[in-house]
Amino acid sequence: METVFRASAPVADAGPDLGPLLELPGTWVGDGFNLISRPDQHDNKPFFLELNATRETLSFTPIGAPIPNRGSGQDDIFFQGVHYLQQVSDAATNGALHLEPGMWLNIPATTDPVAPASVVRMATIPHGDALLAQGSSLLVPGPPQIAPVDSTPTFSTGPNTGQKVTGPYLDPFTKTRLPHGIPHGAIANPNVVLTEAISKQKILETTVLIISTTTEIGGSAGGIQNIPFVVKNANAVSMSAIFWIEKVQTEDGTGTFMQLQYTQQVMLDFLGINWPHIQVATLVKQ
Repeated sequence: METVFRASAPVADAGPDLGPLLELPGTWVGDGFNLISRPDQHDNKPFFLELNATRETLSFTPIGAPIPNRGSGQDDIFFQGVHYLQQVSDAATNGALHLEPGMWLNIPATTDPVAPASVVRMATIPHGDALLAQGSSLLVPGPPQIAPVDSTPTFSTGPNTGQKVTGPYLDPFTKTRLPHGIPHGAIANPNVVLTEAISKQKILETTVLIISTTTEIGGSAGGIQNIPFVVKNANAVSMSAIFWIEKVQTEDGTGTFMQLQYTQQVMLDFLGINWPHIQVATLVKQ
């Protein structure tokens, strides 16, 4: 039996393009901040607030050929995407914090279902989680508009569902010391790490990728699947993120370089409370 291979076409002939993902291929390196409230049954405590200054490498590789999705209610669609591998470590100890392989896809508009063009991120995490998040993209002149993000936990059950937690559970959020090099205010609003990083830069244009596991596109949303231990002990119920791909002018004004910033929030549900797990980083393309 003859083996048939599907060869990658030359870039100029490849058909669909990466669209807003165009600048992602390559390796991005930089620093960030990680905030997570995690269960602490081991130490007989309800939770532990962990704060880390981080070092990160995020690598993207183009998928070699257009990806076909066969249609029954409309004609086939074809699109492009990238593989990625994210590796995050503690900046002080070099201890591993996060490993994530996955893919980003650039999906065209469709008629069945009726849906606009979108971007999709698929990921697996070694804790026993798999997610699919989708959303939109836009290109804006100048720097990104980075809004504050709130790290305050909220009740997930009971009469106070959705309301902010008060009392002793908030003590670690006001009394835990920040890691070296992380700016003041980063516990309440981790995005201050991002705004500080670009405060003296001249950013010429920004591609924005906005995704969530709860965003509905074409009548359905993505989601997260977890192993039973995760569901029982610290259920990851949703993820949202914004990525900013920035063209930055060099300090001497003679050139430009590419920079990637992101803010990501995973909601962990335990003790009847939703605890925001927030990661931010500023990475430069190598």
